[in-house]
Amino acid sequence: MADDETSPLISDGDTGFTLPRGATGFFRPKDGPLPQTDVRAFRAALHAAARAAGGTVGNVEERTYPRTFHTATVTGRAGESVVLCHAHHPWIAFTPERRYWYGEEFLAPPAWARAFTDAGFVVLSREQLAMPLSGLHPSTLTEGEWREARYHDTTTVGGALFNVWD
Repeated sequence: MADDETSPLISDGDTGFTLPRGATGFFRPKDGPLPQTDVRAFRAALHAAARAAGGTVGNVEERTYPRTFHTATVTGRAGESVVLCHAHHPWIAFTPERRYWYGEEFLAPPAWARAFTDAGFVVLSREQLAMPLSGLHPSTLTEGEWREARYHDTTTVGGALFNVWD
C-alpha cells in the first residue's frame, strides 16, 4: 500500500477520471517525493492471491527506473497471469505477458484478484485501463506528462500509469 494517496482513479463527472499526483511517475521536485507502494505488502498479497488461485508466485521483479511498476507472475489452475503493481499508488493490473511497457493490452482481473483488494490494493478494470487519454480533462496531467504521452504515443490511461517514460 502507498504511504500517502490510497484512493483509486476518481471519477470527475462527465470529464472522465482525474489521476492523483504521481500517477504517471512524473513529479515536480517542488512538490516533494512521490508516495511509494509498500513492496512487502504487494508480495504478501501476491502469495494470498496465489493460494486463492491454487498456485504459486513466480518471479517478482521490483521496479527499476524509469518503470512505474513492479511485475510478478502467479501460476494457478488456469495458467500463468502477469500482475502489475504501480510503484506510487496501490493499483493492480493484469496483462497477458511480461513486457517493458504497456499500452492497451490489459486483461480483466481474475476471480482471485480479490486477494489484492482484501490487502488494501485497488484492482483496476480493463475498462479503466483502456480509457482513452483524450477522455481526461486537460488539467488532469501536467504539461510535461502530456508531452511524454505524445512523445511515447501513449493513448490510454493504462499506458500512462504503467509506463517507462524518462
